[in-house]
Amino acid sequence: MILETDRLILRQWRECDAEALYKYASDKKVSELALWPCHTSLEMSREVIRNIFISNPFLFAIVLKETEEAIGCIGLVPQDDKHYLTTTSEREVGYWLGRPHWGKGLTTEALKKLSEHLCDTLQLKSLLITTDARNLSSQRVAEKCGFKFIENYIYNGVCSKAYKIYL
Repeated sequence: MILETDRLILRQWRECDAEALYKYASDKKVSELALWPCHTSLEMSREVIRNIFISNPFLFAIVLKETEEAIGCIGLVPQDDKHYLTTTSEREVGYWLGRPHWGKGLTTEALKKLSEHLCDTLQLKSLLITTDARNLSSQRVAEKCGFKFIENYIYNGVCSKAYKIYL
């Protein structure tokens, strides 16, 4: 499955993306705001691709058309890894982007495309996004894509915010 926008390709992760993943996922600021462990080695990035990314058919590498490099990730959060209780007709979406690409509207572009795809493919009634309360940029992406703030909550000791969109 490949999804395209004006500037991006959303496609399944490949093992050959490991260097790009490590480049961005080893940035502590990115991992801290995304609420996952900072990558400490290229091998760790390879393992994440092999064991987590490839097995999720609704998790996509965000690839910049201009360079063909994977610069981030977007997709459905695995059911056993979600940060917020969802209903049976709702799923949590997660996303992150490498820091050099922040502030360019790329995540908003990717989220709009993914939301359309999930609505058409899975017939969900709603999507949920959770963010670290300090991650104002991620919250703004959710809002620009039509997600509405629903509540503040604590996840593993981290002040967080939940957003929802009805499809």
